[in-house]
Amino acid sequence: MSNYESTLKAFDKEPWEGIAEMDKEKLKKLLKDERLIPGIYNYCDRWCERCSFTSRCLNFASSEEDSSDPAAQDMRNEKFWEKIGESFQVALELLKEAAEERGIDLDAIDVEEEQEKRRLNRESAKEHDVCRMAMAYISMVQEWFGRIKDYFPSTEEDADSRPQGTNDDEEEHREPTGAEEAMEVLRWYQHQIYVKLMRAVQGQMEERGDPFENEFAKDSDGSAKVALIGMDRSIAAWGEVCGFFPLQGDLALQAMIHLETLRRKVEKAFPNARDFIRPGFDEIKLSS
Repeated sequence: MSNYESTLKAFDKEPWEGIAEMDKEKLKKLLKDERLIPGIYNYCDRWCERCSFTSRCLNFASSEEDSSDPAAQDMRNEKFWEKIGESFQVALELLKEAAEERGIDLDAIDVEEEQEKRRLNRESAKEHDVCRMAMAYISMVQEWFGRIKDYFPSTEEDADSRPQGTNDDEEEHREPTGAEEAMEVLRWYQHQIYVKLMRAVQGQMEERGDPFENEFAKDSDGSAKVALIGMDRSIAAWGEVCGFFPLQGDLALQAMIHLETLRRKVEKAFPNARDFIRPGFDEIKLSS
């Protein structure tokens, strides 16, 4: 699958985020860059700061275009909304060009019908056992952070920042503690597990009845795999924080048990997820 086709897939499945935040010609040039790994951004956890593939990711490359302009990143600034409008136009133009190349008549697509199908699938996905459990997990993490907020100087949302007694100069140069690293992992995947499982369940619904259903790797398995990786890392993080916050150990243990149960259910619902080969991440690395 080419970068161009992978971009269309990202447009269809998720918000483009940084993918379209540049003019069309720049984006087309990037799409032809052979150093980029096609579709790598479709099955990642969006944690760019900890990813070793940013130099080979189209999403990261395109989003970097505007990262030096604070105004373009501020929702309160008019420039931000101008950029959103430009991004939409770029995405729409690329979509139309790709449709023409493949002989697809966009005007013949019943948009309202497709939107209604997706809405119904989304509502059904919310009631799926794994999605309900993932939503419950969000609340468990929130409750745990609420209980430990007194250990930290700021708000509940900043509970994974730094211990009391650390000044700005020390903060800039010191290494994060094991507890902080673990809490950062918990916060990062707290909502993402649910989001990825929703995409996996919805994708599974859409894949049913596809004539090529059993011939190609399924997007639903890829999304489920990202969720499973988030669960693996979160369970390990819970094990870490138990030692740092023994008074809240019971709640941490409940979260671990809940997450382990969810993990097994996901593996049962998506038996091929673990074997899904994510572009770049799971392939054999070749020397350049």
